[in-house]
Amino acid sequence: MDDQMLNVGILIFDDVEVLDFCGPFEVFSTAGQATGDATPFQVFTVAERAEIIHCRGNLLVQPHFTIADHPRIDLLVVPGGWGTRREVENQTLLDWIAAQDRQTTLTLSVCTGAFLLAERGILDGHAATTHWGSIDRLRQGYPQIDVRDDRRYVDVGHVITSAGVSAGIDMALYVVGRLCGAEMARATARRMEYPWTPE
Repeated sequence: MDDQMLNVGILIFDDVEVLDFCGPFEVFSTAGQATGDATPFQVFTVAERAEIIHCRGNLLVQPHFTIADHPRIDLLVVPGGWGTRREVENQTLLDWIAAQDRQTTLTLSVCTGAFLLAERGILDGHAATTHWGSIDRLRQGYPQIDVRDDRRYVDVGHVITSAGVSAGIDMALYVVGRLCGAEMARATARRMEYPWTPE
């Protein structure tokens, strides 16, 4: 890994929603190409074990690393999907997320990935969002979180959460803009032919 780049580690697990992790992967891996600048991010996937991941729709993905052997993670992306209903009980994975959060530059969640952050108190006392279909469940299960249903993404500084599925692309473009400037974010969206309007 290039020490000059920010390492983006994207967690994946069985039944992860495909666009939840592939959308941000595309954004961060594309950033810099359209402007001719040096690529600012090194992007890789991380899973609990070195096994093929069965994503939603039965897409099969081989993770780059496991939670035991990955490089330093500067930006952690925690996606959602039906698998979060199982992983929210996975103490090993939750402990790993909490440990990463203590040393990341940014911790990001997409969709119901917010529940994995909430389970370790990472969202306590902050505003956050999730998929529209899980807003009430997040409110009821974690009353210490100011759950927002009026934003595609919510930035509270160290942690940024997004609404569901395609909203992860908007959040990732916002992060590119925050870290690398608006020009690179716009150029990345243009290269992806994604009609992005920053909030």
